[in-house]
Amino acid sequence: MSNDPQLEHYRSSIDNIDAALILLLAERFKVTTAVGEYKAAVGLPAADPAREDEQIARLRSLAADADLDPAFSEAFLRFVIAEVIRHHEHAANCDS
Repeated sequence: MSNDPQLEHYRSSIDNIDAALILLLAERFKVTTAVGEYKAAVGLPAADPAREDEQIARLRSLAADADLDPAFSEAFLRFVIAEVIRHHEHAANCDS
């Protein structure tokens, strides 16, 4: 650890934000797991490209408004979406 109080303050803030991000992602995956189970039960496909495109456009806009690189936000969301689809495909395979 550093002896620099300002640096430690920044690092503490980063640690808190990282924890919040993980908790939010966990909550998001709880909801998307329910979506995947529902889709499997009613025979819907795991992926929904139109919904994905809408979400990417929406989050790129939010990122731009927040002075965050929209390309970064898109890459992050695509990574999350790929994991969600993988879970949905697993749910569909377990249901059949």
